[in-house]
Amino acid sequence: MKIAVCDDSREDRGALRALLEAYGHDFEIREYGSGTELYADMGYVRECGIVFLDINMEGMDGLEAAGKIKAECPKVHIVLVTAYVNYALDGYKVKASRFLLKDDLEQTLPECVEDILREERAVEFGFVEGNVRLRVDDIIYIETSKHKNVFYTVGEAYSIYKKMDELAAELAGMGFVRIHQSFLINMRYIGKLSSYVMVLTTGKEISVPKSRYPEVKRQYTLFKGAE
Repeated sequence: MKIAVCDDSREDRGALRALLEAYGHDFEIREYGSGTELYADMGYVRECGIVFLDINMEGMDGLEAAGKIKAECPKVHIVLVTAYVNYALDGYKVKASRFLLKDDLEQTLPECVEDILREERAVEFGFVEGNVRLRVDDIIYIETSKHKNVFYTVGEAYSIYKKMDELAAELAGMGFVRIHQSFLINMRYIGKLSSYVMVLTTGKEISVPKSRYPEVKRQYTLFKGAE
């Protein structure tokens, strides 16, 4: 994952980089000394999974930079890092994913990074349309149709000649539930489950067989409790 660290303090940038590198993940990290410098490198920022931003910087501060970045890259995770707790509410205004205090980074950064990594999990499949890498959270459901399985995602639909059993095995532990032979559902998109009917947040309704309903309900309850 590509990461940007923006802080006008070289010492603070170095400390954050050291903590990130200590986790053992394969991060590519670039440092920036100002919001203006960061925004000038949007080509890199667009490829980032996380942008760490100090709030108090001369010129373009962290909040202004965060707003500009979110306007162009709504899916990037902005993490605001500051020494002042009174800026926490400003983080909501720029849709920051997290707000961290510099004094607590050793305790709070690991959980922050791991949460974002879980959200950014991706899988790659050889679809009829070609090889495509998808964020797990962008897959709404998979349905068997005419000897193919179709991935319905937030943006597009992709078809693959692969058995549903194989797909379920590859996506195991990622928040999916098999409601019957022809459907594998991303539980993040379940809006309602009752009376043997599942309603997705997209509005689609799917019948759940009575034989599978107790297990589907159990898995969904566990998933909601773990969120």
